[in-house]
Amino acid sequence: MEYNEELSPPPLLDFNICREEQTLKMAGLSSAVAQHRSRSRSASLPSSRSHTNSLQVEAKIRKLKNWEASSLSTIVPLGAETLQTGLAGLAELYSCIEELIHSPLVQQTLFYNRNGKPVEGVLDMSVGLLDMCGTVRDIFTMIKEHVQELQSALRRKGGDSSTDLSINAYICFRKKTKRDIVVKCLRTLKQMENKIVSSQIEIDAHHYLSVVVRFLSELSTSTISILRFLLLYLSLSAMKTKPSRWSLVSKLMKGGSLASRGGQESINEVTCVDFALFSLGGHSRSSNNMVDLRMTQRKLQTLDIRIQDMEAGLVCLYRRLIQHRVSLLNILTL
Repeated sequence: MEYNEELSPPPLLDFNICREEQTLKMAGLSSAVAQHRSRSRSASLPSSRSHTNSLQVEAKIRKLKNWEASSLSTIVPLGAETLQTGLAGLAELYSCIEELIHSPLVQQTLFYNRNGKPVEGVLDMSVGLLDMCGTVRDIFTMIKEHVQELQSALRRKGGDSSTDLSINAYICFRKKTKRDIVVKCLRTLKQMENKIVSSQIEIDAHHYLSVVVRFLSELSTSTISILRFLLLYLSLSAMKTKPSRWSLVSKLMKGGSLASRGGQESINEVTCVDFALFSLGGHSRSSNNMVDLRMTQRKLQTLDIRIQDMEAGLVCLYRRLIQHRVSLLNILTL
């Protein structure tokens, strides 16, 4: 049987009690009011898979928000391990959301409201996120290829004068990527985030729909946040480092960090390679060249491994985004 916008969805056995309880929890009412309303109903509520999944989704959302808050509060640039933790948490959230939207109640809610703005907005957002994830994945793939090319060049050429050409080619690519691609992507992500915020105001009074749409909006917001952090990871650079600061570079190469007024300020793997390349370029004709060359090769190898790990995480995220969109389309076109 198909439903149209003039008809109400078919009644569900004993769902009113469960929905009432869930409404109280999701709406954030005080525990005293919730207990009072619960006592006025049956003492034993029927089990609900959608309710259990909702609690799991809430927990995963809180976990990701805590990760983001921790990442924003630190003055240390995010490293690859921290970003992989975020990607793993996002994958867990997608798994929970996938289970939730396959419950009969959520499917009926989405189908019945398929022509409403909130649901259409969620579907449109899934397209934008898929495109952005593909773009970010491609950026990481290009960075990986250039890192590997630079590794090969340094192994072939050793410390001769032609090394500078390979270094300059890598640095030019990094600058061009940041200027022409990364900045544009960050701007697009900001626009998408603003669209989510504005669309939340238009959600109608149908409570369960608002809960489902809120979950899907939180999922989109978390995805945008992770993609932004990944782009910022690639944007940090030492491109403006001047030769007069090479003494600091030398300290960095020995200890892996730069001293700051507030103590010890770490840098991520991308910036570490930038400093190493500047150091190598500055000593290309000095006796320290071979030492700097070996150090640079180690830094490039570390970056190559980290980039490949995050590239794999983005491939996984891209597949989950495809699966998420397919699931939504299947529900809305029943």
